[in-house]
Amino acid sequence: MPRPKSIEEPEHGWPLGWGASLREFRTHLAVERGLSNNTSSGYLSDLNHLAAWACEQEILAEALTRDHLTAFIVSQQAAGKAPRSLARMSSSLRAFLGFLRMEGGGGAGPEAVVKPPRPPRILPRTLGESQIEALLNAPDTATPLGVRDRAWLELIYASGLRVSELANLPALSVYLDEGFLKVMGKGSKERLIPFGTGAERWIRAWLTLRPGFKPSGGELFVGQRGEGLTRQHLWRLLKGYARAAGLRAEAISPHVLRHAFATHLLDHGADLRAVQAMLGHADISTTQIYTHVHQARLRALYDQMHPRSAP
Repeated sequence: MPRPKSIEEPEHGWPLGWGASLREFRTHLAVERGLSNNTSSGYLSDLNHLAAWACEQEILAEALTRDHLTAFIVSQQAAGKAPRSLARMSSSLRAFLGFLRMEGGGGAGPEAVVKPPRPPRILPRTLGESQIEALLNAPDTATPLGVRDRAWLELIYASGLRVSELANLPALSVYLDEGFLKVMGKGSKERLIPFGTGAERWIRAWLTLRPGFKPSGGELFVGQRGEGLTRQHLWRLLKGYARAAGLRAEAISPHVLRHAFATHLLDHGADLRAVQAMLGHADISTTQIYTHVHQARLRALYDQMHPRSAP
């Protein structure tokens, strides 16, 4: 079944007052809720589908009922929306209807949105410890840029940083003598993360070379002209090192290193709450997915090694 195309607002705006309602909702998301442009765009993308459907049915936003909303969700399901997309769309609908109610609208509220079937849990990809070792050894540390890349590879695996956090990490936020770093994560929440002697060694080596690049800002890791590294630059570098290490480049991403960080900690007996704190997860349920990875690996190891595991 073909994937449904995204829908944009028509050049002259949505009729029946939908255009004004969605513009007001966008302002609400940005000003009152303080959401990023990317998050707001995700909400509006979902709601454009609702607007298109409602305008075809000649239904005002303020006149939506539970039956209308259920019919819309069913239409999106029939159009090929994946369960995860439907779950996100339901969340967007509830946020929009909550906004309309707050503004005095008389239609259906957030409770009218029927929850779609729960999307299947997708276990994160991860790497084995020998694969991580091969990846860490891939940069040519006889060159300054190779030292830099060995340092950030060591650090992202040692700390579980998001790639955006790594790209923006100030040099002054890394406390080498104490063995921890301070990072500003999602929602402007600050957290402290320890790291080991492997990362410390290579960061120290990089810091002796960093002034030669004449950094234009305070970022720890900079490019050849002194500019901070972008997420895209780090992504491309990682793909190259994955190929050099004999790994499938398409299966490697900065987030896979974050998954490896969490999984390997649990493999070696770390407490789930401690892993949650280091990853910066607001909810423990987000971190619990790593226990499934951990258990799956234990099962595979048992089946492979125990003499009585075979049927």
